[in-house]
Amino acid sequence: MLQVSYIRDNREQVLERLAVKNFKQPELVDEVIKLDDSRRQAQNRLDSVSAEANSAAKQIGELMRNGKKEEAEAMKAKTGAWKEEIKQLGEQLSQVEAELQQKIVLLPNLPHSSVPKGLTPEENEVVLENGQKPELPADALPHWELAAKYNLIDFELGVKITGAGFPVYKGKGAKLQRALISFFLDEAEKAGYDERALPLMVNEASGFGTGQLPDKEGQMYFVGQDNLYLIPTAEVPITNLYRDVILKADEIPVKNCGYTPCFRREAGSYGAHVRGLNRLHQFDKVELVQVVYPEKSYATLEEMSLHVQGLLQKLGLPYRVLRLCGGDMGFASALTYDMETWSAAQQRWLEVSSVTNFETFQSNRLKLRFRNAEGKTQLAHTLNGSALALPRIVATLLENNQTEKGIKIPEVLVPYTKFEWIH
Repeated sequence: MLQVSYIRDNREQVLERLAVKNFKQPELVDEVIKLDDSRRQAQNRLDSVSAEANSAAKQIGELMRNGKKEEAEAMKAKTGAWKEEIKQLGEQLSQVEAELQQKIVLLPNLPHSSVPKGLTPEENEVVLENGQKPELPADALPHWELAAKYNLIDFELGVKITGAGFPVYKGKGAKLQRALISFFLDEAEKAGYDERALPLMVNEASGFGTGQLPDKEGQMYFVGQDNLYLIPTAEVPITNLYRDVILKADEIPVKNCGYTPCFRREAGSYGAHVRGLNRLHQFDKVELVQVVYPEKSYATLEEMSLHVQGLLQKLGLPYRVLRLCGGDMGFASALTYDMETWSAAQQRWLEVSSVTNFETFQSNRLKLRFRNAEGKTQLAHTLNGSALALPRIVATLLENNQTEKGIKIPEVLVPYTKFEWIH
């Protein structure tokens, strides 16, 4: 959530940056400023009347002690009117604050100055490309056919049990999943991340804290009877560990990781590009979250990007890094890098990770602060990154490593899978 004071002091810059994000309701900026004017006026009047009432109360006591009962009674009559005005002003202030909150939560985060303009994924900026795209024979199979051939994943059985987008992993397919999760968690631990095992459902306050609500409720699975949401990513419960927390100087940076299943409705997703593992409603992911000093957040973003790239390099997957354009960024993002791997059988890039700096957008919602060198509280910066999401990693591993002999397992995974080949 943006800070009202920043919006007031930087109106033109806010409008300029929102335009980069292709925000369709710029009039909200002036509505927020106008409501904040009303809030300030109501607060000032409330403070003034309260001060008068408090002063009068002291005078009444003094008059009574001095035997000036008539003057005291006259003063009491005035305080009745003040009390009524205080009540009305309090109600007015609460109403204005509620309206202000309703408006400001509709404003997305401002994109960083390096974010390119653009409306579609095709306008994202390619930062770098790494690795050689494998040359497969003409009869190479896409991962969904490889999964069936080697009895690794049963998509139809998942449809029977639940519905489309909920695959069943079998045999070496299940072991490959478990191996990747363990590998990603071990690599995160080596990089200094502290693991968390987390709830798979969160309350509304948690969804609001990280920016999923009210922006993405249509993409989340909702348990109505209990008013809970299935998590779309471990980012939500991990970051909310620090909601309403004031961190000490020696507690920053916070570096947490966690493995969870993730649940996304993916409403409106259809077509050949969502076939097989390309887009699921339930999938496994290891997530990284950091809480850092504001001046360190962009260096931390680069560090997290390099960590994800290191995983892809160790798995032997060709990849590229994209800086998302304004129109393709998330609601809460200030700057996002997407990592994509090359699917050799499908001949297309598949997104496998997003690494994002939210600056103070989440921490303002979460009331996540730290004490600075002067002892004053200040909003921290939050970041998160997928390291990694499994489905498309599995898809590209299967496709890119297929041979006449079978599918070769990357060397770094063999200690986890306990097998070198799928055949």
